Amino acid sequence: MTTFTWLAAATSLLTFCVHAFVGGRKAARPLLADQTMPLASKWLNYYCWHVTTVLLVFYVAGFSWLARHPHLPSLIFLGSLSFTLSILSAGVAWLAKIQPWRFPSTSLFAVIGGLSALAALQA
Repeated sequence: MTTFTWLAAATSLLTFCVHAFVGGRKAARPLLADQTMPLASKWLNYYCWHVTTVLLVFYVAGFSWLARHPHLPSLIFLGSLSFTLSILSAGVAWLAKIQPWRFPSTSLFAVIGGLSALAALQA
């Protein structure tokens, strides 16, 4: 359980870095620069961007804690949330007529969910 849980923590950290450093440049900055969106929509989207940032920090902390203090229900919760976020990402991409794998969140959350499932199977 511990190895896969540490790998889930590391993948969560990678996901945070992709979100903050790549996504910040490619998604958040253009969002803020857009002058055509209604202000409330623009700033609510920016707020959601930061909700994701906070969520990813908690993911790293949560998996790191679980690697030292195994707790199967918490692992199942984080793994289920990861799979749900991957499916949500793919669904949003599909609605936008974009290949789901072009959104890093689709694959990264799927990997985190898979690592969580492998950790849970070892418990």
